[in-house]
Amino acid sequence: MSPIISVSGLNKVYASGLHALKNVNLDIRRGEIFALLGPNGAGKTTLIGTICGLVRPSSGTVTADGHDVVTDYRAARAKIGLVPQELSTDMFETVWNTVSFSRGLFGKPANPGHIERVLRDLSLWDKKDTKIMALSGGMKRRVLIAKALSHEPQVLFLDEPTAGVDVELRRDMWAMIGRLREQGVTIILTTHYIEEAEEMADRIGVIRKGEIILVEEKTTLMAKLGKSRLRVDLKEPLAKVPADLVAWPIDIEDDGHALVYTVDPEHDQAGVAELLRRLVASNIDFKGVETSRSSLEDIFIDLVRERA
Repeated sequence: MSPIISVSGLNKVYASGLHALKNVNLDIRRGEIFALLGPNGAGKTTLIGTICGLVRPSSGTVTADGHDVVTDYRAARAKIGLVPQELSTDMFETVWNTVSFSRGLFGKPANPGHIERVLRDLSLWDKKDTKIMALSGGMKRRVLIAKALSHEPQVLFLDEPTAGVDVELRRDMWAMIGRLREQGVTIILTTHYIEEAEEMADRIGVIRKGEIILVEEKTTLMAKLGKSRLRVDLKEPLAKVPADLVAWPIDIEDDGHALVYTVDPEHDQAGVAELLRRLVASNIDFKGVETSRSSLEDIFIDLVRERA
């Protein structure tokens, strides 16, 4: 199956000389949730703006469901819904009117049934006659999503969709995004909340200084790059790592009261068993053993640091 979004050799150089995107190649699969991660200034918003036809590329091509975003802008843009990071909408209009107006901008005929379904899915139906200015920040963000879905796009871009909303609303929006995927909508999101990507994404892309440095299945990425840590709590503190363990990836923590062994994901548990055997042989008593695994946030920080 052909990708619904295809980016090839994309570059963007601004008049100031800033090279915001550097030879970006990226395919987004139909029906997936793709999370684009990167530090501030990495090029996330520029990439989204270019795919959505809001930023003109310096070179390269972008297609949306086969339509070039430059030469066939209207057809390409009709395939895409965009939820911007900024809370900008008509404050003096009602929810119903502003969402219906957004549909009309794409030349779509009126469809009250579709607008009602969107508002109900986003828990906005009881607010349909409320003016935007009277809504909370979280509700305004839901209105932006409703506007983006008003013309029935196949692809939805969410730029920091849960920035500034409380934890409960964030969870509600995660559930809503999952329902949209079940309906066949392709979701691309940027986020500073790494747990958001870990919770929802099928694939993860990392962008740094305008370059895509990694695209990987989330589960594969976690298995390949996620490190396990074994913490051994000692009965008596140690001043230094025992001589026969100096070559191991072991650190002393908590003022000598704990040894922390970083487990290479390529190895099995034999290393852990050998470590414990050596501690016993060295007459080092321990009172507890605890294992943990790197989160996606740990992996992301390591990736960006390694490429710095």
